[in-house]
Amino acid sequence: MKVKMILPALAEAESPFWRPIKYSLFPPLGLATLAAYLSPDDDIDLQDQHVEKLNLDDNPDLVIIQVYITNAYRAYQIADHYRSRGAYVLLGGLHVTSLPEEAAPHADSIFIGPGEDTFPQFLTDYKNRNPKKVYSSSLRTLTGIPPIRRDLIKRNRYLVPNSIVVSRGCPHHCDFCYKDAFFEGGRSFYTQVVDDALSEIDRLPGRHLYFLDDHLLGNAKFATELFEGMKGMNRVFQGAATVDSILRGNLIEKAAEAGLRSLFVGFETFSPENLRQSNKKQNLEKDYIQAVNRLHSLGIMINGSFVFGLDEDDPDVFKRTVEWGVKNAITTSTYHILTPYPGTKLFKTMEEQGRILTRNWDLYDTRNVVYQTKNLTAEQLKHGYHRAYDEFYSWRNIARASLQHESAKHKLKHFCYTGGWKKFEPVWNFLIKTHSLNHILPVLESVLSRVKPSQSHVEKLEPVHA
Repeated sequence: MKVKMILPALAEAESPFWRPIKYSLFPPLGLATLAAYLSPDDDIDLQDQHVEKLNLDDNPDLVIIQVYITNAYRAYQIADHYRSRGAYVLLGGLHVTSLPEEAAPHADSIFIGPGEDTFPQFLTDYKNRNPKKVYSSSLRTLTGIPPIRRDLIKRNRYLVPNSIVVSRGCPHHCDFCYKDAFFEGGRSFYTQVVDDALSEIDRLPGRHLYFLDDHLLGNAKFATELFEGMKGMNRVFQGAATVDSILRGNLIEKAAEAGLRSLFVGFETFSPENLRQSNKKQNLEKDYIQAVNRLHSLGIMINGSFVFGLDEDDPDVFKRTVEWGVKNAITTSTYHILTPYPGTKLFKTMEEQGRILTRNWDLYDTRNVVYQTKNLTAEQLKHGYHRAYDEFYSWRNIARASLQHESAKHKLKHFCYTGGWKKFEPVWNFLIKTHSLNHILPVLESVLSRVKPSQSHVEKLEPVHA
């Protein structure tokens, strides 16, 4: 059987003129995970449009397309194209789960929620010539899943080819988070067996790993055993976690000992009222600065996530957020305009209030204002968002933030990483176009090398026990 697996991209990710590095950072694993359930005799072509030009002039028997909100229209066009050529088309992913009635006319079968249990069911039905129109996930487990088909991934197209996922979902339920809708109807957070996760890590070549998990520290027992097993593997890795998990116990120290060098942290907002309105309970009454200092003491770089446009935000929120990030030496900042994704509690609430301004999913990219704002005008919000990026990544503020660290190595590491990420776009573009990203990986690993904390800094920090 000829199988085509497609991850459609945003238009800017396939531009012949400019390719942002964020779209070539690491390979997504959803389709390669499903491919493991196919027969070894199947002819499989996996294409990620973020890093390659799609070939649509072929005739596969089965086409599987992963859909998220800002590629939805393109995904539907591709699906319609292949159906017109006689292929059997499957659609799944976040957007399909949120709006199945929208996706269904473009597919022969749609998948609601994760596919580890439903895709094998479909393959059996398909071979028996009795596939269903809708497959809904109910059994949530990663026990016994086959190894990801990494042979289908074009590793040389990505800066960090060793992406990995050892859990699904998140233990928290923020109103604006897309993932709650995806995992509705079953467990919303579950992990692999530790030995299976370690075996997957052991199969990966090189040193650098990028954990794509929504919350790598979300299950303390699993994470503790994982990090214990990773000690001695000589790995360096990046991941994501919450403020609460950084402050609780000594799990973050175990992560650092295992090789954690960079962490994505959802600070989101400094307003307690905004946190309450968003149901982000894990950040309430938590000391952000203590969490930052703890990460710095371990030599862990911080990618801080911040959301603008929450109802309590005022016109000064952009300046305050940038200044806090610089003063506290946040390595990189990711800013978002609040986006009410369909399927979330935020979308439902705003829809009931008549605040949803458009259903043009192309605009739901956290860079556009798609809802009726309160204390800010849409123009103020969009201008402030862009201004925050310009200010945080100015050479002046990159230097200021770097100088907040104590050791010379940490200062240099911060300056090189932040400056390299945002100030050398033409270089990144050249490397992407020439398929040379892998040549930079040793440089990245060098920048991620461990910074030993000064004794004075360590003495200031005590583990916080919940």
